[in-house]
Amino acid sequence: MRHLFAAVILALPLAGLPMFTARAAELVMVEQPGCAYCRAWDRDVSEEYPKTAEGRAAPLVRVQLSTVNDSPYALARPVNFTPTFLLVEDGAELARIEGYPGEDFFWGLLGMMLKAQGIAMDLPASEPLDG
Repeated sequence: MRHLFAAVILALPLAGLPMFTARAAELVMVEQPGCAYCRAWDRDVSEEYPKTAEGRAAPLVRVQLSTVNDSPYALARPVNFTPTFLLVEDGAELARIEGYPGEDFFWGLLGMMLKAQGIAMDLPASEPLDG
């Protein structure tokens, strides 16, 4: 009987039952040519972003405004302004920041978004990684 039970337990994943998998978060930056606020974000944040806990928790993906509404992302509503930062997990929008409020406010808003969605960061907010 023990062997039958073990065989059933081992076969459950193979029977098409859902398995737990890690979900991948991304920060999608919607931008467009000539956007002064996009340039400001690039100047203030872009170089540091991938080195931070936030950048590791939600790597940056850039998308043009002209294509985002037709992209494979499941958006909560259309994107009309640049920059718009979409927190996306498994292709579905979880939260967004519309506009660029400046470096200090950006980091605070992003940290609150990640925390509200339960996306763990491995270091304190905005702490650069060595290397």
